[in-house]
This record gives sequence, C-alpha cells and structure tokens, in this order.
Amino acid sequence: METRTDLLSDDMLARFDERAPLYDRENRFFTEDFEELRRSGYLLATVPTEFGGAGLGLDEYSRLQRRLAYVAPATALAVNMHCYWTGVATDLLRAGDDSCRWILEKAAEGEVFHALHGEAGNDLPLLLAVATADRRDGGWEISGHKIFGSLTPVWTYGGFHADPDHPQIVHGFLPRATDGIQIIETWDTLGMRATQSQDTVLDRAFVPDDLVALVCPAGFAGAGQFQLSIFAWALLGFAAVYLGAAQRALDITIETMPKRTSIALTNSMAHHPEVQHNVAEMRIAFDAAEATLDRATADWTAGVEHADWPVRLVGTRYFVINQCFDIVDRALDLSGGAGVFKRNRLEQLFRDARMGRFHPGNTLLAHELVGKLCLGIDPDSAPRWG
Repeated sequence: METRTDLLSDDMLARFDERAPLYDRENRFFTEDFEELRRSGYLLATVPTEFGGAGLGLDEYSRLQRRLAYVAPATALAVNMHCYWTGVATDLLRAGDDSCRWILEKAAEGEVFHALHGEAGNDLPLLLAVATADRRDGGWEISGHKIFGSLTPVWTYGGFHADPDHPQIVHGFLPRATDGIQIIETWDTLGMRATQSQDTVLDRAFVPDDLVALVCPAGFAGAGQFQLSIFAWALLGFAAVYLGAAQRALDITIETMPKRTSIALTNSMAHHPEVQHNVAEMRIAFDAAEATLDRATADWTAGVEHADWPVRLVGTRYFVINQCFDIVDRALDLSGGAGVFKRNRLEQLFRDARMGRFHPGNTLLAHELVGKLCLGIDPDSAPRWG
C-alpha cells in the first residue's frame, strides 16, 4: 500500500533528518518539524475524512510513523501522543459511541492533544491512578503529579485519568488554560530529548462533565473499548516508532560494513564471519518485528474480533520494541567504537531506542499481564507483588 506522500514528503523527511541531531544536542522541542507536520495535515492523519482528516487506519498510520521515525524518532514519538487520541475517538465513533466526537472536531480546528497518564509509583497507568479526583458541581477537581507528558510546548488539551475513590477511575481532558495546571521542566534525559516530555502538576484543576469521557471501575474490571483503543493506538504507535529507528540502524550497518577495514583482514569487515552473523541476526529480528506489528495493526484496522486483544497488544509492543533495541545495540557493537561519538547517528539512535523499554507494557508489566491473562488469572484479584 502506498504511503501518503502529501502528509509526509521526501523533502520533509530530508529536513527532519537534518534537524534531528540538532534538537537532540540542544535538548529542545522539534518546533520546525511540528509546524511542517501541522501544515501537511499529518496531525489529522487518523481523523476521518468527514472531519477533514486523512482517515488512515492504524495499519496505514503505523507505516507512516515508521517512515517518520526512520529520520526523526523523537518527532514521531511525540506526534503519536496526539494522533493516538484522534485514533481512539475515531474507533469509538465507528462503534456508535460519540462521547469523544468532540476530540475530532477540536483536532480539525487545530487543537493538540496529549497524554497526562504517566505517574511515578504507578506501573499500571490508565487502569490505576495516583492522581485524585474530587466531585464538584458540574465536574471534577483533579490533583496530582503527571510525568512523561510529551508535546509539552504545544498541547492544548491533556487527556488524564484520576482516582476519586479507589474502585473508580475518571478519564477526561483538561484544557491547557485551566487554572491549577503547572508545567515543571524536568526533561534532560538519555534519549528522545526532542519530545520535551515535561512534568505537569495538577492542583484542583477543574474539568467539566462535558470533557469527561468515562467514569469506570479501576483496573481491568473497568476496561472496555475506550481503554482497549488507547492500548492499540498508543502501544502499537510506540512500536512503529522504534521499528523505524531500528530500520535506520540496520541500513547504516549494511552501508558501512563494506567500508570498514582491518589490518588483520584482506577484505572489508563485511567479510568477517561474526559481522555476517550479527547482520543476519539483525535482519531476522527486524523481519519478525515487522511481521508481528503489521499483523496486529492490520487485524485492528479490519476489526478482527480477537478475544485476547490485550495479550496481543501488550505482547506485540513488548516483542517489537525489544527486538528493535537489540538491532540498534548490535549496530553499535559493529560500528567498532565509531558509534559512540556524538557525530555518529548511531549514538543518538542507541539512546533513543533505549527509551522504548521504559514505555508502558515494559518487561515487568508485559510478562505479568500476558502470563496472567493466558492462564485465566484475573489481574485485579491475584496478588501482584509480595
């Protein structure tokens, strides 16, 4: 299937590729990339055509994200935080639920959405919450400290979750201008520096009922289409980003190995058996990750009714991102040390790729959830640790 070049042209990609190292080095937001993506309509990629968007399904969007991440992983990762909300709203609307229709309308008007889900001490974001919600006339007051809030410089609506009373979770959206929202600049990180995912402190920030998408039981007991769609668009979107970065590392390796020499060899390093072994492992891992992601996104877009979608989504994200890190890690090994210098693109790719393993669905959570669900154990009722 052809990629939408009107949303992401070769000329755009060349400019993004040139700017990505600068954003990383200066630890600043990808302002120029973001404005180009806004103008091209990329921010409306997953918005239905009747709202003025491109109407891409998760499969087409995933391929587009991989293409963007090939040159600018941090740009792709941050944009995903907006596009997954419009993807979720589209899923709900097509299922006959218009509770998030307004997200599509606002996105078409130029509003930018992001996620206020990350919380220190919460390894089950979305399903459990550290932030609190107090009921008031006409809405809720939200208090808490949110972390990893990508798109901090530009977001206008933040999608949050909070806990009014431990059996419940409130899911809603806070406009940026709401009183009680404070941005704390903490983002000086190993990788993905251009996302500028600062902390957000909420102090009795009021959200009216018309911006509350759902109030439901906490944990898996309350999980429905809303949460499942977030898992699909967010987790598979993450996986697409890191697959794009891994493809870049693989291509750099294949291009440079025939140029590397050693006084111990009469031919280039491409003829070294261990180089060949590692390149083979990288390619096999890439093909497996690509096939896994493509199958999951195609099935989701087609509406295939897998009874075990949570297992498939968490498992796909875990497998793809870990395979991708292994590819980039091997690429750095094969660079012979050249890849550790800041002037080498592999140095940035390695740091960016490492960040993927922190994303929700990480090693601890993936194995617990997939194991319990496969064994028929209720994740909410069984003791989790100790």
